[in-house]
Amino acid sequence: MRSSERAGAESPQVLAIECVKGSTKGEEWNGALLQTGDIVEEVHVAGSMVGCAPFKGGRGGVQKLLRASYKRNETTISVRARRGRNEFVEMQGCIVPNEAAGRKQYIIRSVDDPNYAVAFVDRTESECFEIQGKQALSLNFSFFRTKSSRVVSALYNAQLKDGYVSYPWEKMMREFLPIPNSSCFLSMLVLPCAPDNTSSQYNDLDDTLARANAWLVAAQASGVPIAFMNVQTEPILTKISGDCASSSVNAGSLSELSNVTTAGVYGFEDYHGVDIGVVRSVRLWYAPIAGEFPVEVELKDEDSRLGFSISRTEEGFIYISSVTDGDGDHESASQRSGLNALYKAATEASKLLIVSRVSNEKVLPWLVSSDGALRCFDTVSLSHKLSLHRHALKPILMHVFLWDRVSVGRPGTNAKQPSIPPPAAAKAPTKSPALPGRSDVAQVASSEQGGTRLSKDTAGEFSFRMEDPPSVRQ
Repeated sequence: MRSSERAGAESPQVLAIECVKGSTKGEEWNGALLQTGDIVEEVHVAGSMVGCAPFKGGRGGVQKLLRASYKRNETTISVRARRGRNEFVEMQGCIVPNEAAGRKQYIIRSVDDPNYAVAFVDRTESECFEIQGKQALSLNFSFFRTKSSRVVSALYNAQLKDGYVSYPWEKMMREFLPIPNSSCFLSMLVLPCAPDNTSSQYNDLDDTLARANAWLVAAQASGVPIAFMNVQTEPILTKISGDCASSSVNAGSLSELSNVTTAGVYGFEDYHGVDIGVVRSVRLWYAPIAGEFPVEVELKDEDSRLGFSISRTEEGFIYISSVTDGDGDHESASQRSGLNALYKAATEASKLLIVSRVSNEKVLPWLVSSDGALRCFDTVSLSHKLSLHRHALKPILMHVFLWDRVSVGRPGTNAKQPSIPPPAAAKAPTKSPALPGRSDVAQVASSEQGGTRLSKDTAGEFSFRMEDPPSVRQ
């Protein structure tokens, strides 16, 4: 006799579970459901136990019980089964006919998962243990495979979410900016030039770029300590007539886009038939070579003058054109603030001492109009404001451009003046930073007998003609 036959003869007959084929998918099985090979221990119908192991008549006897219960409309059933030696599983279901069996047979359909159904079969206990072992391996593999596929699917379906969060802008602008509530970004906007003021035609983009480049190089050559940062085109929308644009674009034709790549202004017609022009200006970004440095000029009753004069370069930058020391033991206001030392250090380095801000307000040029005129600040009005500071004995806070990394201590009456070493091997600019023959100079002076008045030289009158075309360099 073979070993399997001997084991079958020695192993007792039991009532076992058989999963109905096609009722569920293998990857949906888990340990909480009855599985093929589980050994039935108890059967409860309508809350009453109708049978327990060993079942009299085996499968046939249980089918009679199911048929009788179904005819009495008692279809609620609970099956408790054993898996292995000490593990038990229970399933709640209902008794339903098995139409696929060919004759009147009954199966148990799960209440939790109607797609899951089981039937009863006769097997030996050893056969059930063998099936359970194989089923455990299959379930473990299916579980890990299903878990891996679920994780991969979740990974591909996961979406990042975004939203709005509050930000303390006022606090950050006050605490983290070198000059509170004011940006350190400096730029010049250059509009395309119109050769004829009576015409609406504009030069092309390359001409505008050349003007921006020339302005930057000329400012550097005159001693303005700035460095190039970036350049970009900036469109400005305007209403135009149909023939003023050097190029036009049809909204439905991409082939015509090549016509506007170098145009200074191009036009298109919107859906309402209005001619819209796009002026291609150029924004030039620049920055001081070594940043901006604050200088506070404190004033006293005995100060008869500020001790410095301001002028403007042809590129529109305000700069300190001259300084004066005090008389005898009395130091001038500019001398006490350290402005004189900064001016002398700048002169030694062949640089201009550019004033970038007064009372935290920028006084830098910012626009070149289509007729070529620079939009910048007037030295006469600026000098008048500085004079009012002196009369009111209100400190003057100015920011100046630095040209090199410097070490500046806070000046005082007996404090050491700022030490600003000139850059090593400094190259002299092509233009002298000295006061030009015709410049916009407005100097605050004191009058006799304690009275005060503003005095300005003839060159300062030029500042009142800001809209006139700038004169040619002399």
